[in-house]
Amino acid sequence: MRLYSLSVLYKGDAKAVLLKAAYDVSSFSFFQRSSVQEFMTFTSQLIVERSSKGSRASVKEQEYLCHVYVRNDSLAGVVIADSEYPSRVAFTLLEKVLDEFSKQVDRIDWPVGSPDTIQFAGLDGHLSRYQNPREADPMTKVQAELDETKIILHNTMESLLERGERLDDLVSKSEVLGIQSKAFYKTARKQNSCCAIM
Repeated sequence: MRLYSLSVLYKGDAKAVLLKAAYDVSSFSFFQRSSVQEFMTFTSQLIVERSSKGSRASVKEQEYLCHVYVRNDSLAGVVIADSEYPSRVAFTLLEKVLDEFSKQVDRIDWPVGSPDTIQFAGLDGHLSRYQNPREADPMTKVQAELDETKIILHNTMESLLERGERLDDLVSKSEVLGIQSKAFYKTARKQNSCCAIM
């Protein structure tokens, strides 16, 4: 999972204006980096120009995904990532960046701004922080922890059953479980067995 570009643009009537951008082209060869960066800028502008106000979209091009969010006030953001990068995290990043940008940069400067004239330093930090969506996004982090816990529990149950012990035998041998708990387990087991397909 990798982010390559994070751009803030203004969607004008005729064309989209690049206001600020951050790039991570370190995975490309040194001699291709400037061309790749120019192509990302061109693609970002083109996608914003062809998107309507108040819309979100993801455009796939080969192994890359371009996520675009154009707000109703014509401020737009584009993230270019690989196809494995989670869309929800990309749109969360765009929303966060555009909110910060609109608070720090005066709205009058948007239509006439350029990367040289706009004073907004947050993009590079966001681009590097969101390279790992698990660390940057709390929801993704929780989901990853849940997945890991599920795998650990599954493996634990498998290893327990591999040793030749059946869960039914362990329940019947248990001194900790009360009579009601054992009865509940047996009833639940019977109910589930009629629904199980083997």
